[in-house]
Amino acid sequence: MAFNMEIKYAHAPKDIRHYSTEEMREEFLMEKIFNPGDVLLTYTMNDRLIFGGITPASEPLEVVLDSELGVQYFLERRELGVINIGGDGYITIDGQKNSIKKQDGYYVGLGTHEVLFESVDLHKPAKFYIASAPAHKKYPSKKISVDKIAPLVLGDQDHMNKRKIYQYIHPNQVETNQLQMGYTILENGSSWNTMPAHTHMRRMETYMYFDFFDKNTRAMHIMGTPNETKHIFLENEQAITNPSWSIHSGVATGSYSFIWAMCGENIAYDDMDAIDMHDLK
Repeated sequence: MAFNMEIKYAHAPKDIRHYSTEEMREEFLMEKIFNPGDVLLTYTMNDRLIFGGITPASEPLEVVLDSELGVQYFLERRELGVINIGGDGYITIDGQKNSIKKQDGYYVGLGTHEVLFESVDLHKPAKFYIASAPAHKKYPSKKISVDKIAPLVLGDQDHMNKRKIYQYIHPNQVETNQLQMGYTILENGSSWNTMPAHTHMRRMETYMYFDFFDKNTRAMHIMGTPNETKHIFLENEQAITNPSWSIHSGVATGSYSFIWAMCGENIAYDDMDAIDMHDLK
């Protein structure tokens, strides 16, 4: 098993003004998330969010972070969100084993000592995408079945942004300290995930793009200040760290899905600062 956690530092808007394409990718892109038998994570100093992929193969996998976080065990002072985008799997939480099929999720509360991840079929491994934020209060852990989520249906075909938003780690599903997490699926023929763009200075966000229409599909994530935008092209199953001051919008050459994860000052999903289309440059 390979366990890797890369550190990404926080940035001010002026920091990225003269970044090259290579520098933008180095600072904000997580290129590899899922690899059989491995735990691959990123720790961003933006609100200290940890995110990444766990892909169990022949053995169960566990996130073991103690000295790195100055604690005795990973979730001693953190909460955790999980969404499976691969084959069927299991999550065992302090000895309680739960089945997790594709698109099912789980919220794991502060103080949980052990979380084990397994795949049912080694040839179709589970792909657990996780996000973890600092927490101060313990809330009950809860499985979140995709079958019990009524998605928000937004957008239209004329604007190429018809999509369904599944809110997993959200007040209408579970209580949390600050973590939010969800799964957005674009309809065939739609390509924009957020436009008009917005910011939410009170929360940072990560986007993980996956389930691309075909092997040649590419997504372009647009970020930066409204008057000085930047972009990064992504392949399937790659993620972006998005600072709170930055817009976050994406478009692709075909349909796709993405998982968003947020943390910060509040858990109000609709707390957004809209950007006038004419202010984008």
